[in-house]
Amino acid sequence: MKKDLKQMLSAVGPGLITGAADDDPSGIATYSQTGAQFGFGQLWTALYMIPFLISVQEACGRIGAVTGHGLAYAVKKHFSRKILMGMVFLVLISNTINIGANIGAMAASLQLVTPFAFTPLAIVITVLILVLEIFTSYRSYSKFLKWLTLTLLAYPLTMMIIKVPWATVLPATFIPHIDFNFAFFFIITGVLGTTISPFMFFWQASEEVEEERSLKMIKHGIPRLTARFVRNLRFDTILGMLFSELGTWAIIIVAATVLNANGVTDIRTAADAAKALEPLVSTFPNAGYLAKLLFTTGIIGLGLLGIPVMAGSAAYALAEAFNFRDGLNLKFKQAHGFYGAITLATLVGLLINYIGIDPMKALVYAAVFNGFVAVPLIYLIGKISSDKKIMGKYKSGLLSRTFIWLTFIGMACSAVGTVYMLLVH
Repeated sequence: MKKDLKQMLSAVGPGLITGAADDDPSGIATYSQTGAQFGFGQLWTALYMIPFLISVQEACGRIGAVTGHGLAYAVKKHFSRKILMGMVFLVLISNTINIGANIGAMAASLQLVTPFAFTPLAIVITVLILVLEIFTSYRSYSKFLKWLTLTLLAYPLTMMIIKVPWATVLPATFIPHIDFNFAFFFIITGVLGTTISPFMFFWQASEEVEEERSLKMIKHGIPRLTARFVRNLRFDTILGMLFSELGTWAIIIVAATVLNANGVTDIRTAADAAKALEPLVSTFPNAGYLAKLLFTTGIIGLGLLGIPVMAGSAAYALAEAFNFRDGLNLKFKQAHGFYGAITLATLVGLLINYIGIDPMKALVYAAVFNGFVAVPLIYLIGKISSDKKIMGKYKSGLLSRTFIWLTFIGMACSAVGTVYMLLVH
């Protein structure tokens, strides 16, 4: 029993980290906003996104494991340069916007519990993230990231304490509900975009390669893939995505029960979002401050997890497109271009905070942008993962292909619906 548990834990890695990073500050803000604005109206997305999220992420991980390279390399090798450059451009823009929104949210959250101004906090956060990602070995860093995933548990714990109207929650979880207006489509595109998110595609593919390198499974650039590695990859991905969607479900329930039910329908500040966690600490003195502290801890923890994932995935894409040496297993002097891309994406993200957009709103806008960018990327993932010439015996089966293409259609419809509702609004 102890041996089986140890083997299961050893199999956990990129999938769990990617799943937890999925509920980054942008995810928390977007899920909180839908709960506050629509109550339980979009709760069903947390359940129905599970097979789509798993299928896309599993395909990305499998592409990395089979080819020994990330997604950008696969696109570079099998598609035109125009498609490659378009993909890299979309990923860089999407990730940089997300990085900026996350840094801003972390700084705004710290302002709730410290006397410091926004600018020095944002700079300190940026420096800390860069130091951790550039000067920490992959093995140490991945262990650190695994522990940060625990910060997501604040919402499930709160959900167990508050008086949840389960008679309303359970039907809302299983029965889809759609309002045909711009506000509904805008937020649901954000929910889809922050869940099935572009940065996750590139990160998981590349981190499976990092796992292979750390296990010395790549010889002369060719992976020595085993059935056990693929089985562990799938277990890790399923576990990570289930963990992610449990967090999503809990955040929406808490926001709907605590915020929407008390008339808070628009989250404008970090303090607004933090109110959802007050029931967890309501028995303590200064419950309001403790809720802010708990919220800040979660935002900081998941931000420290999410931002390096976003910057890293952008760097992997750039490095593969332009033939830089890449890998978190390499030291800075061995991969200047790779770490330079991480630094540039993070610093540009920091600068985005000074164009006058409210940090919490920026998180939701970033999620919606992701919802548009993900559509063409999922198309490429579907094509690559189903190609026998690329994937060999590990190409996508019928079930995987079906869910990937349903994901593509669903997210495309959401994006088109948002634009249509905007035009007729």
